[in-house]
Amino acid sequence: MAYIDTQLFIGGTWQDARDGGSLAVMNPATGEEIGRVACARQADLDAALDAADRGFKLWRDHTPAERSRIMRKAADLLRERADRIAELMTLEQGKPLAEARGETIAAAGMIDWFAEEGFRIYGRLVPHRSTPSTRQMVLKDPVGPVAAFTPWNFPINQIVRKIGAGLAAGCSIIVKAPQETPASPAALIRAFHDAGLPEGVLGLVFGDPAEISRYLIASPIIRKITFTGSTPVGKLLAGMAGQHMKRVSMELGGHAPVIVCEDADVALAVKSIGGAKFRNAGQVCIAPTRFLVHNSVKHAFAEELADLARGIVVGDGMAKDTQMGPLVNARRVAAMAEFQEDAISKGAILLAGGGPIGEAGHFWSPTVLTDVPLNAHLFNDEPFGPVAGIRGFDALEEAIAEANRLSFGLAGYAFTQSLTNADLLTRKVEVGMLWINTPAATSAELPFGGMKDSGYGTEGGPEALESYLNTRAVVIANA
Repeated sequence: MAYIDTQLFIGGTWQDARDGGSLAVMNPATGEEIGRVACARQADLDAALDAADRGFKLWRDHTPAERSRIMRKAADLLRERADRIAELMTLEQGKPLAEARGETIAAAGMIDWFAEEGFRIYGRLVPHRSTPSTRQMVLKDPVGPVAAFTPWNFPINQIVRKIGAGLAAGCSIIVKAPQETPASPAALIRAFHDAGLPEGVLGLVFGDPAEISRYLIASPIIRKITFTGSTPVGKLLAGMAGQHMKRVSMELGGHAPVIVCEDADVALAVKSIGGAKFRNAGQVCIAPTRFLVHNSVKHAFAEELADLARGIVVGDGMAKDTQMGPLVNARRVAAMAEFQEDAISKGAILLAGGGPIGEAGHFWSPTVLTDVPLNAHLFNDEPFGPVAGIRGFDALEEAIAEANRLSFGLAGYAFTQSLTNADLLTRKVEVGMLWINTPAATSAELPFGGMKDSGYGTEGGPEALESYLNTRAVVIANA
């Protein structure tokens, strides 16, 4: 199939950058250029800001029922177009077609959920202490135009979490989507436009991340910043937003621990967590990374995980049998080599994988290392790739201490058949999301977010709407 060049979406129209600037889009499975994406500069951003300001003044006055109708129509269009969108996503991002289609269908479900949750943005009446005729009200209003910054690993999923909540709350949104994967985000925005979203309510820009973030965050039009990406960049953007007193939500990096207790069902643990580890070539913020396994079952777990890794079919995501696609670029391949070499030099043992695949594209074999020392980079820095590190423990408290040692606190996993262990893990593991005896099962109705250096705020559940709302008190007394 043919890939398509991607334009900016400003004020309800698709357009090239005013100065004609564009960037190359590469297929990570081949390393070849497949298209171009328009690159916004200041004049384009000014137009996008003006459109978002006008769009907000329209959208905030739409009733929840009107917003819901348009959002549900956009979700229906996504489902109708899922096969074509999945092909675009696979070409530009690399993940297998089934994963790309699943991401698109899940996005439609998330839009539907937020479309309904918008009906439940409630204020309240508060009785006056001394005058019954005085009416005290607490009101919830949309915060205003939003600037959303999203990454390439889930080109639609990461955007829809933000615009679903923002649109349901009555905000307009400018999305700075990743220039590495522009066509699938554009298809998402097109579905909203075709569903009848008013002009200016959604904007889409691409270009230099630092230039765009500085300009949008400083603009008095923008009232909230939402970012998904690395912790260092998130801290930088949060600091910039603080200088301008902008509302902020951050979904940042992770380094998810997996605790496998001595009473765990090892087969279940390997099946559940192995698939999660190598999904999207490990390029997932909640990917399991540090495997902490009780010494009594460590050998069995390591061997079974290595067997699973060896059986994964790696290749072009467009191929029918592919189970794991490429990394996004050559830098990620080099990073995997560095993580592996460092761990082995410090005593780790390679059980499976351990090298690039082929001469074209950016492929790395699913890799399992055991006996990884605590001072290895793999146990301290987020690998963001298909490399799993295992080490043993004797007491559960020891594993929990290791799980909490790093400054990350996004996601964690555990396997045990003991309610006592499950209770201890629930109370003591410092993460925003913990899955016990199951792989990650994210959904629109559950909070999605972290703690510590993994950010603050949430992008799921009723809680997600709060950061897009201003809470006001209004008191009316009889004159």
